[in-house]
Amino acid sequence: MNQVATTSSDAKIAKVNLLDFDRQGLRDFFTQIGEKPYRAEQVMKWIYHDLEDNFENMTDVGKALRAKLNDSCYIGPPKTMLDKAATDGTHKWLLGMDKGNAVETVYIPEPTRGTLCVSSQIGCALNCQFCSTGAQGFNRNLSTAEIIGQVWVAAKYLGNITHQNRRITNVVMMGMGEPLANFDAVVKAMSLMRDDLGFGLAAKRVTLSTAGMVPQIDQLSDAIDVSLAVSLHAANDELRTELVPLNKRYPIADLIAACQRWVARKPRTSITFEYTLMKGVNDQPEHARQLIKLMRKLPTCKVNLIPFNPFPGTRFERSGATDIRDFQTLLLNAGVLTMLRRTRGDDIDAACGQLAGQVTDRTRRSADIRKKQDEESVHAH
Repeated sequence: MNQVATTSSDAKIAKVNLLDFDRQGLRDFFTQIGEKPYRAEQVMKWIYHDLEDNFENMTDVGKALRAKLNDSCYIGPPKTMLDKAATDGTHKWLLGMDKGNAVETVYIPEPTRGTLCVSSQIGCALNCQFCSTGAQGFNRNLSTAEIIGQVWVAAKYLGNITHQNRRITNVVMMGMGEPLANFDAVVKAMSLMRDDLGFGLAAKRVTLSTAGMVPQIDQLSDAIDVSLAVSLHAANDELRTELVPLNKRYPIADLIAACQRWVARKPRTSITFEYTLMKGVNDQPEHARQLIKLMRKLPTCKVNLIPFNPFPGTRFERSGATDIRDFQTLLLNAGVLTMLRRTRGDDIDAACGQLAGQVTDRTRRSADIRKKQDEESVHAH
């Protein structure tokens, strides 16, 4: 988002947010303002290595250039409206956008790594039935600055907690929104996560999760080297279309074919298939057998089982511990690499599927859901 600066003649000039540029974009911008391209890389180091947002503190940048940057640019990460820590160390930020909107970003610390879950949209247009974000409706895509700004805010915060030595080792585009529906801004933001002058993360440590936008999966494999996760949640089209309406446009056969193409182009990579277990919905032995059959088409890939995390108004329940264990055992015995995700941050609604933020809904979905809940409440009484 651009800020507006006012000169002494009261002419309004739109300031440029430097977080909106990847490395090449920043070099091009510096050329446009009459500066040497390498100056962009100096400034980029200050922004991402030193987490500096004040040009005056960039000591190896000349005074004249600092003045020019102050006049025409700014470094504008999202504003923190709220931050919360869970009992397990998970941390959630509510980050303000425009017009009363806000998104949520979550940091999950573990002994050997720290994972940041980043949002790509305000709300989500896909309406997956088991996801709190989908129930909020949709407002708009986030800009590159708003996406990479989430990483910047978290890194700045974690860097200030010197006694805990926490840092971001992994970023997952699994927050609010469908990342591939905001393709260009997300790819630019991920290039900053990967860039040595940005956050310097390896390809395997930046993961994009999609509900299955098939053409964009192919496009992504050509655009950038990152890891891929696919939100599957059912291995037959009838159930998956009910849970993930996007499946009607891109059914399972098309999705699996796109995943096969991805693996063929990136033979040393493995796709993770996310499968949220819901009581009596997709957690029975027959569902496990369907999933096993599907995974035989992608033998190098793995399944991540996620116990459903409830949120207000949902009709779904978490599967029982025995059903979850039996489901995983069936997959493992069939030779499918299967992990069970431990629920983190659920006491602050930061667990998978619980992110909601604040969404000025441009669809009718949130209003329709509230109306249905009100009607059900009346009938219950």
